[in-house]
Amino acid sequence: MRKLPSDLVTGFKSDKLPMHESAVKHVTGQAVYIDDMPEWPNELHVATGKSTEAHADIVSINLDKVRAYPGVVDVIVQSDIPGEVDVSPVLSGDLLLAGDFVHFIGQSIFAVAATSLRIAKQAVELAEVVYKPRISTLHPKESLERQEFVLPTHTIQCGDAKAAMETAPHKIKSDIYIKGQEHFYLEGQISVAVPNEDGGVLVYASSQHPAEVQKLVAKVLGVSVAQVLVEVRRMGGGFGGKESQAAVLGCMAAVLAIRNRCPVKYRMPRQDDMVQTGKRHDFWNSYEVGFSAEGEIISAEYDMVGKCGCTADLSDGVVDRAMFHADNAYFLPNARISGYRGKTHTVSNTAFRGFGGPKGVLLAEAVIEEIACTVGKDALDVRKLNCYQEGKTKTPYGQDVEENVLLTLIEELEESSDYRARREAIREFNKQSPFLKKGLALTPVKFGISFTSKHLNQGGALVHVYTDGSVHISHGGTEMGQGLYTKVAQIVAKTFGIDYQRVNVSSTRTDKVPNASPTAASAGTDLNGMAALDAVVTIKGRLQEFAMEHFSIAADAFAITDDQVILGGETMSFPEFIKLAYMNRVSLSSTGFYKTPKIGYDRKAAKGRPFLYFSNGAAVSEVIVDTFTGEYKVTQVDILHDVGDSINSDIDIGQIEGAFVQGMGWLTTEELSWDEKGRITTNSPANYKIPTSADVPEKFNVKLFDRANSEESVYRSKAVGEPPLMLGISVWCALKDACASVCDYQFSPPLAVPATPEAVFYGMQAAQAFQSESQSKQKTEKDQAANL
Repeated sequence: MRKLPSDLVTGFKSDKLPMHESAVKHVTGQAVYIDDMPEWPNELHVATGKSTEAHADIVSINLDKVRAYPGVVDVIVQSDIPGEVDVSPVLSGDLLLAGDFVHFIGQSIFAVAATSLRIAKQAVELAEVVYKPRISTLHPKESLERQEFVLPTHTIQCGDAKAAMETAPHKIKSDIYIKGQEHFYLEGQISVAVPNEDGGVLVYASSQHPAEVQKLVAKVLGVSVAQVLVEVRRMGGGFGGKESQAAVLGCMAAVLAIRNRCPVKYRMPRQDDMVQTGKRHDFWNSYEVGFSAEGEIISAEYDMVGKCGCTADLSDGVVDRAMFHADNAYFLPNARISGYRGKTHTVSNTAFRGFGGPKGVLLAEAVIEEIACTVGKDALDVRKLNCYQEGKTKTPYGQDVEENVLLTLIEELEESSDYRARREAIREFNKQSPFLKKGLALTPVKFGISFTSKHLNQGGALVHVYTDGSVHISHGGTEMGQGLYTKVAQIVAKTFGIDYQRVNVSSTRTDKVPNASPTAASAGTDLNGMAALDAVVTIKGRLQEFAMEHFSIAADAFAITDDQVILGGETMSFPEFIKLAYMNRVSLSSTGFYKTPKIGYDRKAAKGRPFLYFSNGAAVSEVIVDTFTGEYKVTQVDILHDVGDSINSDIDIGQIEGAFVQGMGWLTTEELSWDEKGRITTNSPANYKIPTSADVPEKFNVKLFDRANSEESVYRSKAVGEPPLMLGISVWCALKDACASVCDYQFSPPLAVPATPEAVFYGMQAAQAFQSESQSKQKTEKDQAANL
């Protein structure tokens, strides 16, 4: 990637910002999702027969009644797959259809193609399957005890954690179980496969990773990758749930489409989706921390066990990401952080917004809360004391926090939110109010931006300029509502110097940009925006050379601005100039490419620079809780978030708001549950509760931190997709603060994740029990003193 010209590094502050490119289509219903596409007359529909055992051998399977059911056209088992059966994204073990044994309840054993989805669903219920059950592992703590892992353990160390722990004046030792989260995208998992005349297939996918769908479809069909074309126009949400596991639907539809020589749609009904696809990983984290009397961390030892499910999927990166963020915003001079990839006989968990980062950040914040209670200080003061700042810049994995912005950002929000005055007012309120208690917390986030797998940090683009001056851009990123297409179009328009309305962004297609990385890790704009910019700079360079020769002008006499081409003393409209260039045989098309510089992590040494830069933010949340029921309300949220030099502040603020509410949902209402057999019991909207508009705080203030990225990202912007989700942790900490107020903040009561009203009630009860025990102890001591 060439270095940006000096005139291409300023941001978009003075520009009139366009709305999301599909906003009108979304609200009017004109946006076409896969299930909106007209169906072919001979289109078939897919359902799969699911395992009813968590871990078992398949003794026998009889599908005669399934095949005989009216409307069923085809039934396949593993042996009917023409190519490879393994559809794992990275390693192995994820089978398109189970063979001789099953690993979780809901695993697909066979697939049915029928004339309607209803018929296919009815037919699969007629299967007769006999199992021989095996012992199941269902909890990550069990996987640690049994030493059952999907991948080897990894450890990060700095200093001498053990020796420093022994000499630390104060120590705390505890654990916290952090539950996962259902993606609950509005558009469920879906694919349509259409066979072509050459033995290949076109797949319409709802996927964050079209190139992976292409590769895996080719594998299961036993054809070359070039014979498979995958197209993604938009998704109705993804949040990581469509990074790897969306490929399964494309593969299944493709196998049945080729077998039956007709289009095939595989759309998972919501309940099947919730049973058969992975979630955010549960984590069981145990910790021991040593600290000074002021609350400064001296040593930290963390064991982090991810509930990976039955296969690896993307769990290696998820657990790594959790480890990389176990420090969050805080300097750890001596640390040992071990990450375990726990194997359980449940659905294989997968990517979710933030990857494993939220589990590490929450651990860090839980530790701060415990320290603050122990030393009798406001948690904010302990946070500021331990925050990365001058003299405290080295992360446990060896990367320097080069931008010294965290403390500045925290203090700016502390002042703008009136934190100190509100803290005093809340303490006074809690003294006077026996039944309602308020809580307040300010929590920061420092989130690394880049894929932790180095090879994924690359992006490609294809730009065409047509003779009427219109521009077409195709890139490897996918649009799932986050505004990526809008931002890339803005980048193309600004780099050319033309009106935004001239730029058209097409569907993501594997025949336009090959081998593209997934749209994940918050890197969509960083990678694809830079690649598009690279292509534009190439075309613009050709136009400059042509202008210099044709008009006999110097290089600095050529410019394109406000849709006008400046040619020394002459001016020409952009369309006129483009037509002239075409008539003079100037190439008006180019590919672009970008690879993230500077990054690299030595896994063996557990040191390096996994991230190009960090995105930072902080949130203040205030809650009010009913001590009788544990019911609560989030009354005010103030956010200050660092997005560098924003490309589109409207889209960025929308992303921050949405991410915060999604993070708040993970930590409060969204409770995943399994029964003792390994069956997920939260399998529908009736028993799994995402936040609604009624849960959005009454006062919700979001402000962007006004500072350009110090790294040469696209127009000095910063990624925004994942980091603000972790700002929702401030709600959990505020609830914990409200519980602690019951015992005058002398004890930090345990609070489950998610902190449902029941969990908050139990937290209140624990605080009341501590208060009663403390009062009883004081009375006893007083009586003993009186007797003396």
